[in-house]
Amino acid sequence: MRILLIEDEKELANALSVALTKHGILTDHTMHLADAAELTRQHPYDAILLDRRLPDGEGLTLIPKLRRSGTDTPIIVLTARNEPLERVEGLETGADDYLGKPFLVEELLARLRAVLRRPSNLAEPGIAAGRMTIDPLHLNVTIDSMPLDLPRRELLVLVTLAKRKDKTVLRPTLEAAVYNYEEEIQSNALDAHISRLRKRLLDAGAGVTIHNIRGVGYLLKEE
Repeated sequence: MRILLIEDEKELANALSVALTKHGILTDHTMHLADAAELTRQHPYDAILLDRRLPDGEGLTLIPKLRRSGTDTPIIVLTARNEPLERVEGLETGADDYLGKPFLVEELLARLRAVLRRPSNLAEPGIAAGRMTIDPLHLNVTIDSMPLDLPRRELLVLVTLAKRKDKTVLRPTLEAAVYNYEEEIQSNALDAHISRLRKRLLDAGAGVTIHNIRGVGYLLKEE
């Protein structure tokens, strides 16, 4: 899962990014509405977390602009402005949920999963490949019903490849699934993740193989 966090409190943004990363959620962060609008054009985010008080204006003004452009990405407003009428205002503007500060990360995760389960945003019920089944919403992998624990980046690579089983996934697509836009990507980092992932899948008898399409990307096939 990849989300956009629009938040001007740097400490909060950093803390949220770290916490969400531990749950396999990549977070792109910006403080400004103008940058947020551009980022949503560049990336198909799974969800948007939006603060109201931003340096360049009221966060709620972004929502109707996104909806008019055809973006139906779930939006959760995160704000200290948590009076009933303000919550109503946020929801009527087009937000999918409204969470007052301070909040627990666990509650935010629950609300993210809830908006992603709604009919227009239903995640795939499960991705099957070989002897492996993946729950893309909760990032769980099982082989013959037995859980397979994978490091976060390898897990994100696997989900991205499995969603496009038997199709070549371009390197930039994989890198975008594994790293946020602020991270510096070492030239061989993706290949190292895939090399380790291959070995783990082989050792676990997953029944799938990852093929290198030289100079283009990677492809996951059932054995």
